[in-house]
Amino acid sequence: MKTPFFAAMLAIFRKDTLAESRSRELIGAMGLFALLDVLIFSFALELNREARIESVSGVLWVTIVFASILGLNRSMAMERDQGNLDVLLLAPLPRSAIFAGKLLGNFLFTALVGLAVAFVITILFNVPLFNGWMLIALLLGTAGFTIIGTLLAAMTAQTRARETLLPIVMLPVAVPLLLAAVRGTTYILNGAAQDEWLPWLSILTVLNIIFLVLGVVLFEFVVEE
Repeated sequence: MKTPFFAAMLAIFRKDTLAESRSRELIGAMGLFALLDVLIFSFALELNREARIESVSGVLWVTIVFASILGLNRSMAMERDQGNLDVLLLAPLPRSAIFAGKLLGNFLFTALVGLAVAFVITILFNVPLFNGWMLIALLLGTAGFTIIGTLLAAMTAQTRARETLLPIVMLPVAVPLLLAAVRGTTYILNGAAQDEWLPWLSILTVLNIIFLVLGVVLFEFVVEE
């Protein structure tokens, strides 16, 4: 008899968060990478205020995407190397619950790093990123990248070249999300009218739903390969 979906999902989520709270390995690596990334951008881009606003969205999302790739790669590789994923697959758990539990953990870690990145960018670029709609855009974009990344990291974790293969596979798939996230946040930061940035947030939402459905459906086949 299989464990109910939500119970299994929350158990996996608790396992991942407890392990990370003890080791702080993922958030530490992602956070350090993101901080260095933003610092490099801040030194390289000597811009006036108008140009800074235009560039901040790109800096924010490029940093989040590459930090998430680093974290996702390491997270799934650890599960494979330690045999944890094999144990989960042998347990009477719905495959969709395993995917959802891993996704929740990855989203939490990436969102925390994303908020830290936004805080550092606010200080270094003097562009305020903390307002209601900006945070919603940040969470929507982060959710999309972690949905795609969780599925693809499970697939590439079985390969020898997983460290290089995940970004090669993930970045082309994430282009629509990245485009919508950058355009939406740019319009919000520029104080544009709602009808200019809301369509981009709507696109993010629709893409998240599509990728989530695909992830739930395909995860079982990916981990069984």
